[in-house]
Amino acid sequence: MAKDTVFRKKAIINAGGRLMDLSIPQVMGIINLTPDSFFADSRKPALADALQQAGQMLADGATMLDLGAYSSRPGAVDIPVQEETDRLLPVVEAIVETYPNATLSIDTFRSTVAEAAINAGAHIINDIGGGMLDADIFATVARLQVPYILMHMKGTPQTMVQQAQYTDVFSEVFDYMAGRYELLRSMGVHDVILDPGFGFAKTAEHSYALMNRLEEFNRLQLPILVGISRKRMIYGLLGTTDAEALNGTTVLNTIALTKGANILRVHDVKEAVEAVKLWQQFD
Repeated sequence: MAKDTVFRKKAIINAGGRLMDLSIPQVMGIINLTPDSFFADSRKPALADALQQAGQMLADGATMLDLGAYSSRPGAVDIPVQEETDRLLPVVEAIVETYPNATLSIDTFRSTVAEAAINAGAHIINDIGGGMLDADIFATVARLQVPYILMHMKGTPQTMVQQAQYTDVFSEVFDYMAGRYELLRSMGVHDVILDPGFGFAKTAEHSYALMNRLEEFNRLQLPILVGISRKRMIYGLLGTTDAEALNGTTVLNTIALTKGANILRVHDVKEAVEAVKLWQQFD
């Protein structure tokens, strides 16, 4: 889709009093505070390592950092709320102190974790559960008045592989997004970002079907986040590994930009920033 899309999307979000213009695609760097996230090089459970990674990603051009303390890879262990909080908050506090201008997104589906992180200085909630895994998170986001990333998934990280069944994956995901957004809007949530949830309760075929029709999500007139970095949909198709999936990630990120993606959520910030810069040279 051309950059001057006929769908007039909401492009400005308010993240902690900072207005972010998503009409220019932004890059979100992934920092996993877990010992078991699927891509080994993204695991930064030690505070010093996470802080160093944050600094490098910001230097490479990330405008947002996404911090996750609960592994959502297929079959991941379901850790207690306290363990997730203990992993997360010291890193949030350290990044806020060291890089006060950084915009922090928190990858959690738990309302109590989300609220604690926002109170510690974070700005955005990135919920893989789309409000389905914690009944209180929509109300929490509405009360805190923070941007919310609405992702599609069926089941939980522990059960989602078995639930990758659809009659029409695009229509089902689109309808889910539309319905959840309507509920969020009725509760007073102003800034919502859509994430189709590539790989979450979806086979590679499902994920490519969604990517092929990504521009149609623009009908909801909301910013779109694409998170395909080093996922199985890439390396499984190519017969390689996640460690060898950077080139494929860049290819799909570039395709996503042409289809209206506003945020690229990635492990490799420098390469994604370069992709955005090159894409911007075309009308």
